[in-house]
Amino acid sequence: MTTLFGIKNCDTIKKARNWLTAQNIEFTFHDYRKDGLEAEWLNKAEQALGWEQMLNKRGTTFRQLSDEQKQNINKDNAMKLMLEHPAMIKRPILFHKDSYFIGFKPDQYSEVFA
Repeated sequence: MTTLFGIKNCDTIKKARNWLTAQNIEFTFHDYRKDGLEAEWLNKAEQALGWEQMLNKRGTTFRQLSDEQKQNINKDNAMKLMLEHPAMIKRPILFHKDSYFIGFKPDQYSEVFA
């Protein structure tokens, strides 16, 4: 089973969804905002990808944190923040054949589905 995780209105998500559809790959889309986010899933993804890879420091939500919060970021508080504010998670995260992949590049997806 293939699942794409992210936020519906994200441009990168749209590109990934379009690519998967164009390749006739069946997938489920899990929207963090609409469908929610479970700590169990976040922990599994973090174990596979690492919290530093998952944390979106370029996004508005992260930039709105206080300087103290940004300077004292560690695994525990990053995980808590991502659970509270899913927009802080880099997108998309693809789950395919028991593996997680982060971001979208057509070449990477071609390799994953080869």
